[in-house]
Amino acid sequence: MNVRFHRRFSKSYKRAPTKLRESLKVRLVLFCENPFHPLLNNHALHGALSGYRSINVTGNVRAIYKTVAEDTVEFVLLGTHSSLYGK
Repeated sequence: MNVRFHRRFSKSYKRAPTKLRESLKVRLVLFCENPFHPLLNNHALHGALSGYRSINVTGNVRAIYKTVAEDTVEFVLLGTHSSLYGK
C-alpha cells in the first residue's frame, strides 16, 4: 500500500509532541500491514467528512485519510477528536 501525506497533515505532524509522533509511526506501520486491525478502529466518517475514514492514533488523537487509488491512501488531517469533529 502506498501512503501519501497532505501538506496540512504534515504540518500537524511537525507540530505534534515527540511521543505522539512516535505513536503515529507505530500505527502507520500497523495500518500498512492491516488497515482494519482492531487497534486502529478504522471507520468511515459521515457528514462534512463523508468519503473519508479515520484511525485511532492514541485514545483521543485521530488520523483522517481518503483512498485516492486502489492501492494508495492520503492522510489529510491529524488532531484530537474535538478539534477534528468539533464535539
